[in-house]
Amino acid sequence: MIFRDTIAAIATPPGVGGIGLIRASGPEAEGIARRLFRPLRPLSSFLSHHLYHGHIVAPETGDVLDEVLVSFLKAPGSFTGEDTLEISCHGGPLILRTVLDEVLRAGARPAERGEFTKRAFLNNRLDLAQAEAVLDVITAQTHAGLSAAVARLRGKLSGRIEAIRNEIIDLLAGIEAAIDFSEDDGVTETPGSDLPRIQAVIDDLITLAATYRQGRIYREGIGVVIAGRPNVGKSSLLNRLLGEKRAIVTSIPGTTRDFIEEAIDIGGIPVRLTDTAGIRPPEDAIEREGIDLVWERLAAADAVLVLLDGSAELTADDRELLVKLHEKPLLPAVNKSDLPQRLDEGSLREILPETAPRPLRISAKYGDGIEALKQAICDTALTTPLQEMPEALIAHLRHKVALEKAAEGLIRARDGLRGGLPPELAALEIREALDALGEITGRTTTEDVLERIFANFCIGK
Repeated sequence: MIFRDTIAAIATPPGVGGIGLIRASGPEAEGIARRLFRPLRPLSSFLSHHLYHGHIVAPETGDVLDEVLVSFLKAPGSFTGEDTLEISCHGGPLILRTVLDEVLRAGARPAERGEFTKRAFLNNRLDLAQAEAVLDVITAQTHAGLSAAVARLRGKLSGRIEAIRNEIIDLLAGIEAAIDFSEDDGVTETPGSDLPRIQAVIDDLITLAATYRQGRIYREGIGVVIAGRPNVGKSSLLNRLLGEKRAIVTSIPGTTRDFIEEAIDIGGIPVRLTDTAGIRPPEDAIEREGIDLVWERLAAADAVLVLLDGSAELTADDRELLVKLHEKPLLPAVNKSDLPQRLDEGSLREILPETAPRPLRISAKYGDGIEALKQAICDTALTTPLQEMPEALIAHLRHKVALEKAAEGLIRARDGLRGGLPPELAALEIREALDALGEITGRTTTEDVLERIFANFCIGK
């Protein structure tokens, strides 16, 4: 696709840095370079994918704005598939803005969010799943999440989708051939003979859709709230898990009034840990407000780490909290294992839901049992270990919805053919499945969906 306009933006994050990058893409990219760039050595023409050292000059005044490195990437060998100019300036906000203003005056317009990546998609440099993976790479929070995003960017998911799509096309071709030709024309298979192949494709779609939970967790992470009555060691546990003193720890009950939230990488999973106020009958309005916030956080949590004091017997407050949290994924942990133990684990197990794992004995003060607790958090979040993570992994809800739509279309075709549905109608169902699958890579995606996807990007990417 040929765009008539040229877009430009600062491609590096806001703030002060050693280097800042300005990118321009479109038919005027080389012309802008010629108007603004003055090389230190004579230059007759720009060679693609070469770096040139010189100055950016304001054409109207002749003032030197900055000493820069410039590269020109000739179409189609650029990220966008268009002629692209990249200017590496010093990384101050003022100089970047000043140079960008000159680029805009020289013939470009400000780029919209994600417009460079959108042009890469529209110019067939990336399919839509790969374009989404660009943002996933940028926003990855752990090495595992980054590895999964890079695999999608390299086309692992797209390749799997294309293989399934080709299977569906073959199925459709066979059914349509049976419709159009008789046995006298050499076509002896009936649409019903394709039922095992249809089932195999359905199974592939369902298997791939089932990777969504794991993929979403690696991309977005999970929220784990640490809950318990006052003085059981919640803040000490947060500090121990983070490996730094983040929460104030005292022997005075009710020290934590507001919640404290920090992110940590646990086994490749981005985990948002929230330390909360101790749950008990509030003594004043401030503590009541803090406890109300606790319940809001508990309602939104992906899992609740219930911390109990192993040096004391279960209290009424402990029992009430555990009963109220029966519907949430629970991780029971018994703290203060370094002290004489009075908490009866049998009584605790009677209160816990059957789905809860066995309570772990830990010491937030000395670190005993912390590694086992981290593993329990991973086990709660994931059904498949990190080592067994498939290469083709979906991480976006729209991918899951599209796969399910494709499977549903094939299921209707399968059941219809079993029940004597005319092959013409079964072919329509298979075509719908094909269109649904095309939504993932962008073969059949509508413009409004594209706008929503690329609106999540930053300007300059």
